[in-house]
Amino acid sequence: MVDAPRYAIYYAPAATTGLAGFGASLLGYDAWSGDEPSFPEEVVRAVPDWAELSADPRKYGFHATLKAPFELADAQSEASLRDACAEFAARPRAIPIIRPIVDSISGFVAMIPGEPSPALQQLAADCVRTFEPFRAPMTAEDRARRKPDLLTPRQRDHLDRWGYPHVMEDFRFHMTLTCRLSDERRRPILTMLQQRFAALSLTELRIDRIVLFRQPNARQRFGIIGDWPLTAVQRI
Repeated sequence: MVDAPRYAIYYAPAATTGLAGFGASLLGYDAWSGDEPSFPEEVVRAVPDWAELSADPRKYGFHATLKAPFELADAQSEASLRDACAEFAARPRAIPIIRPIVDSISGFVAMIPGEPSPALQQLAADCVRTFEPFRAPMTAEDRARRKPDLLTPRQRDHLDRWGYPHVMEDFRFHMTLTCRLSDERRRPILTMLQQRFAALSLTELRIDRIVLFRQPNARQRFGIIGDWPLTAVQRI
């Protein structure tokens, strides 16, 4: 559908946290407020083309994908999607807790977990399955854009089943900060971003909410239109 809005279920840190400020300042965009903060002066001095290198993740805001962007199926509405988000968040579950680090992933620089987290993998898989009825069928153009010839057979199966290749066993939690960079270019940028991240002294991060993002049309950025804290299972 031409210029139809797209929605996504992401994780994003709460708006008032230091991590949210860290991401918004580096991307030059705050998906919570729609504001465009200036890049840190030290970053621009060290990397004069930082605006270009952060352009791709800026479109989405600082986030980690749980259910990739989709147009709504004909029988669904934004209101019903919001209701489903609330129901999902109210379901008690183990809240994933990770040790966040900044590192390289597939040529990008991103915040990722320091170690694998089964609870986080489960959360992502649950999001993919639960919100699948809201996703409009993938078009041939959408499929081609994912370059299926470059995917593994399992990833092609995921693409055809779920509309996105990097799900289930192929899910990797990441909060992207740059575009894909060459090894030579990436090394000093990674070091700089690791040093900036270390200043947060963030040794533990609870993935404690789902956040609904909306992109009004292909020319605009994604913005946050709702968030729901996850309900922790009660320990006896």
